[in-house]
Amino acid sequence: MMNNYPANIRTFITLLCILLITACSDKKQQELTPWGTALEENDSIPTSEALALSDIQSNGEMIVLTMSGPQTYFDYHGKGLGMHYMLAEKFAQRIGVSLRVEVCKDTTEMVRRLEKGEGDIIAFPLPRSIKGVRFAGLKDSNGNGWAVNNASRELADSLNRWFRPAMIEKTIKEEDFLLSTRSVVRHVYSPYLDRSGGVISHYDHLFQKYAPLARWDWRLIAAQCYQESAFDPHARSWAGARGLMQVMPATAAMLGLPEEQMEDPEANIAAAARYISMLSGKFRDVPASERIFFVLASYNGGYNHVRDAMALASKYGKSPHRWADVEQYILGLREPRYYNDPVVRYGYMRGNETADYVARIRSRWAEYRGGARPGFSNPSGFKDAPVMTPERAGKKYKWHL
Repeated sequence: MMNNYPANIRTFITLLCILLITACSDKKQQELTPWGTALEENDSIPTSEALALSDIQSNGEMIVLTMSGPQTYFDYHGKGLGMHYMLAEKFAQRIGVSLRVEVCKDTTEMVRRLEKGEGDIIAFPLPRSIKGVRFAGLKDSNGNGWAVNNASRELADSLNRWFRPAMIEKTIKEEDFLLSTRSVVRHVYSPYLDRSGGVISHYDHLFQKYAPLARWDWRLIAAQCYQESAFDPHARSWAGARGLMQVMPATAAMLGLPEEQMEDPEANIAAAARYISMLSGKFRDVPASERIFFVLASYNGGYNHVRDAMALASKYGKSPHRWADVEQYILGLREPRYYNDPVVRYGYMRGNETADYVARIRSRWAEYRGGARPGFSNPSGFKDAPVMTPERAGKKYKWHL
C-alpha cells in the first residue's frame, strides 16, 4: 500500500515511524509498589525529603506494633532481632528516628492500638482480610504484610517508596550472620593451659579470687568463661558483649564497670562474679543444688525468659524449681503454642542455645573438677569443697564488693 504514495511521502512516513519507535523504547516502564500502586518517576529512588514525616520526626520516635516470634521480634542478649523488626529498624534509621517496639498478644490488639494512635506501623504479616487499616511496605509471598492507620497516607506512601522485596532475603541473611559464631570476634584458646599440671588458664588466680563473691566453685566460673570467650580477654560480640565473661554494656553500667575497663581481665571477672551473685539472689525460691543452672540460663538467655519457662512448667504439672523440668520449656519457648501462652510475658526465645549453653558448661565443669587443682569455693549443695567468706578485692576494684 505504501507503494501508492510518492517517494518523498514514503520517506517521511518511514522517518516518523522510526522516531515513534525510538521514543517508546526510551520511555521508562512504570514501576509499581508491592501493593499495586504506581510510583512516579521521581519516587523510584527514595530521598530523605520524600521520607520526611513531620509528625513522627518531631517526636523523634517511631512506634512499631508486632507480636513475638522468630520472624517478627524477639529479644536476644538485650538486642532486638527478627526479620520484621530489623526491617522496621532500617526504615526508622532511614527517616532519622529511634524505634520503639510494643509487643501485642494478637492481631486484634495490634489493629485496635493502631486505630487508637498507640502505634505508627504494624510490622507483622497481617492477613489481607483485616479491615480498617491501610496496607503498605512489606508484603510477603502469601500477600500478607505491614499496615498503617487508614489516615496515614503519607506514611504509607513513604513505606511503599522505600520497600523492595529483595530486602527480605538480604535481612534474613544479615540475621543469620549475627546469630552465627562468625559474628563473635575472638581468638579461641585451648580449654586447658596445662592439663597435666591442672592449670586451666592464665586467669585461674582471678577465678579463685572472685569465686567466693559469686559463691561458686572457681572451676565453674572457669568453665563458663571458656564458653563465653574461650579465654580471650578481648573477645567482642555484635551485641556489644566484651571481655572474658562477655559482659554486656548495660550490665557493666549497672555494676559500675567503666567502659574502658570492660576488657581488663580482673575487672571483667569481678563484674561477672557480682552479676552472678545478683542473679542467684533472684532465685532464692530454687533449691541451692539446682540454682546454678537457673543462673547460668539467665546469664545467657535472660532472667525473664527463665521465669516464663518456670511458669510454663508449673502450669503443665512439672516442677518450676527443677532444671530438668524447666529446661523442657526453655526449649518449648521456640514454639508458638508456648511463647504465645497466656502465662508467658516475654515471648519467643532461642531456647536451644540456652539449654546447650548450660549443658556445655556443666560438662566442662565436671571435666575441670576432675583435672584442675582444688579451688577455694564451691556452691551450696556440693560437697567436694567448702564455701568460703568472700575476699575483699584490691582498692582498684573495691566497687565490686
